[in-house]
Amino acid sequence: MSDKALLLSVEDLISLAMGPIERNTVNFKMIQTVLHILARQMRMLEQKVVLVVGSMPGERPQPPPPTRQRRRSERRSRDGEQQRWKEDLENYPYGTHTIEAVLPSFMEWIERSHGTVTFRLAQVMTGHGCFGHYLCKIKREANPACHECGAPDDTAQHTLEECSRWAVERRTMSAALGVGNLSLRNVVAAMLGSERKCKAVASFCEIVISQKEAAERERESRADAHPNRRRRRGRRRAQFVARLNP
Repeated sequence: MSDKALLLSVEDLISLAMGPIERNTVNFKMIQTVLHILARQMRMLEQKVVLVVGSMPGERPQPPPPTRQRRRSERRSRDGEQQRWKEDLENYPYGTHTIEAVLPSFMEWIERSHGTVTFRLAQVMTGHGCFGHYLCKIKREANPACHECGAPDDTAQHTLEECSRWAVERRTMSAALGVGNLSLRNVVAAMLGSERKCKAVASFCEIVISQKEAAERERESRADAHPNRRRRRGRRRAQFVARLNP
């Protein structure tokens, strides 16, 4: 009997041992017979015999493990996508401050295994948040000045690096990062170093931005607040309230 015939016979035996799907039964004595045959075959040939057995009844078949060639192909495809993404960002006309900070370590940033970009960390990185510069740009402030220290332009970078109101929080973050120059590029590069450094930056952003937001809400609620500053109610919310109060 050839090796091929023997393997086919073993496969037939396994099918018989498993039984029909609708009966959902297994013949354990037959399974013992199959194992005995395989053990004899291994001793006779003095080599490893590999037998692929189908999935159990009602079980989803598992995909074959990726080959080395397939992994290389997937890696090349992913690298190509990342490179195209990086090239697109280099020519993107918006968010240049953030892009310039991330691009030098772009591959390391998107492949990092630690740290998450929280809501308030994203505000500091993009400049879209509770900053005088941004609020003035969207017509919520009359000027971009900083309410905390009086600086003429309250940007995200001013909050991160200069504003005297946050000196204590800044020293704590700077000590954790091990950098003196807190440009956004340096902060991003430092965050790639460890989970602890990422948490230090995220903590600074949470503490500072939450306090800036609270102060902004207080200014919005004042009776003498400018109409542009007052908290806006959405159109749908206004319609809903109108229906509740006929």
